[in-house]
Amino acid sequence: MRPVRLFWRVFWLNALVGTVATVLLMAGPWTVSVPIRVTEALVLTAGLGAMLAANALLLRWGLAPLDRLSRLMATVDLLRPGQRLPVTGSGEVAALIETFNQMLQRLETERGTSSARALSAQEAERRRIARELHDEIGQSLTALLLHLERLSGRADGPLRRELGEAQETVRQSLEEVRRVARSLRPDVLEELGLASALTALTTRFGTHTVLRVRRRLHPDLPPLGPQAELVLYRVAQEALTNAARHADATAVELSLAPAGGGVLLRVDDDGRGMDGVPEGAGIRGMRERALLAGGTLELGPGPGGGTRVALHIPTGPAAEDQP
Repeated sequence: MRPVRLFWRVFWLNALVGTVATVLLMAGPWTVSVPIRVTEALVLTAGLGAMLAANALLLRWGLAPLDRLSRLMATVDLLRPGQRLPVTGSGEVAALIETFNQMLQRLETERGTSSARALSAQEAERRRIARELHDEIGQSLTALLLHLERLSGRADGPLRRELGEAQETVRQSLEEVRRVARSLRPDVLEELGLASALTALTTRFGTHTVLRVRRRLHPDLPPLGPQAELVLYRVAQEALTNAARHADATAVELSLAPAGGGVLLRVDDDGRGMDGVPEGAGIRGMRERALLAGGTLELGPGPGGGTRVALHIPTGPAAEDQP
């Protein structure tokens, strides 16, 4: 059956209203005097109002798919894939909805590809900066520390105390450089795996921040690819950072366990929550990483208040196909 074009749908709806009004005028007992009487004017006005109301209702029914399409276009977010509009109506309306759904699919694919390139370049830059910090600045500070130790052994009195203070400052700077390098490039993730990397991450946050960090890592996790492990690590790192810097939290619990054909990472804090707080660059970055591994990221209130960050990543053949 050939679909009816939008123009003809509107035309026939208006024609239907006009025809009904004409038949009622022809078959009814109404007449118009010259000059027109008040009762006749009231009847004509009421008839015109009824005709316009019927026309408005029929047009609203006919153009309802376009209203749904405009609402979806105003709220669609490419970081929450899978938003589609059911193809309803006929003619241009159905074709427009189908084209919009195809456009969303194409944009999500292109967004995923560009995000994969951007995050890959970001990780490469992190590794380069970490190497520079470790090999150049770290070695320079180590050489300076050894030189100060030699000078301190030859000095005496107040000079030795000042050299000792300088050694302590250099030692603290060297430790800070190493800490930054480890956060940029998690060597323990590449060498010992995800569980050890998360253990080191939570220990570091518990040592260098006011957070009381509790972790629950399942001993029997399914095998994960390097990409999935890196995504889980970076999301956990960002969630802990947000809890320490922005949520005014004092305690955090991090858990990782098998769930639903994959793994589920949860980070619960006791902070002020996210009610009315817009998503920043860090959260959108977590969503992009989740999409990169074919996972889903959910943010909401925690079981005891605060915020819960939940990331589910599938395992198996579907996960291996991710870029």
